[in-house]
Amino acid sequence: MGRRPGRAAAVSYWALGGLSLSELGRRAFRRSRKDEILERAAALSYYFVFALIPALLFLTTLLGLLPTPDLMPQLMSYVDRVLPQDAASLLKRTLAEVVTGASGGLLSIGVLAAVLGASSGMLSIMRALNNAYGITDNRTWLRKRLIAFGLTLGFSVFILTAMLMLVFGGRIGETIGDWFGLDSLSTRAWHLLQWPIVAFLGLTGLTLVYYLAPATQRGWYWITPGSTVALVSWLVMSLGLRFYVSRFANYNATYGSIGGVILLMLWLYWSGVALLMGAEIDSAIEAAAAEQGREPSPDMARLATLRRDA
Repeated sequence: MGRRPGRAAAVSYWALGGLSLSELGRRAFRRSRKDEILERAAALSYYFVFALIPALLFLTTLLGLLPTPDLMPQLMSYVDRVLPQDAASLLKRTLAEVVTGASGGLLSIGVLAAVLGASSGMLSIMRALNNAYGITDNRTWLRKRLIAFGLTLGFSVFILTAMLMLVFGGRIGETIGDWFGLDSLSTRAWHLLQWPIVAFLGLTGLTLVYYLAPATQRGWYWITPGSTVALVSWLVMSLGLRFYVSRFANYNATYGSIGGVILLMLWLYWSGVALLMGAEIDSAIEAAAAEQGREPSPDMARLATLRRDA
């Protein structure tokens, strides 16, 4: 597709395309059923499994270049707070076995395999988002691979920066306070400020995926309703699943030694649902805006005619 022409009277996503919250919810729900996002999330979870360990291996190698010891264990401690215990233990144990058994040369090859594996997972996300927008992807194989590769690196940078902020946010605040002679109140304010920064980085990573992955020209917005819902629902889902498993369910009693695998797959599945639901929300807003002649992207006017939900 060519570059996007100038857009007159473009509207903000936060205007919700002129829809009320209840109408947006109904449209997004209908679109999600029509696009079968539960089934597509199951396919995504399959690709996520193959991309997860290589991606963590790549992250481990990357963090090894930083002059901070035991950084990966500190980051994995946050995994313990989000994932159910069995799933987190499985993930950490598998990663430790892979890193321990890999030589330097194999680890270098593993980094390349990690990027390729993670980009293959991103390709599956691209296909799912194209379906959410009702778009046929006519991009060449090479272009799709390059976009998937760039998205993998870009998304990793935002998420890695957010994770480093979680670990070093307090130290950064104390260092800045010492440099500028700030009092303890300012330092405590920074401790609170780091959480919005982490959320902003995560939302920007999601928005980057929503912006580049579909085969359509869309306006850039740092944060969209879809990315916000995706992040919040992912956090609620993760913490809710952890609480449910710790209080009410015993997957080891049901599935035996593969209980951790089942939990990990379940977490990846609902992560895919959250990701796709965010895309459906943004897609519904764009279609509603296009119906009013104020489309955020030129493809949405055509899609609004083809996929009118109201």
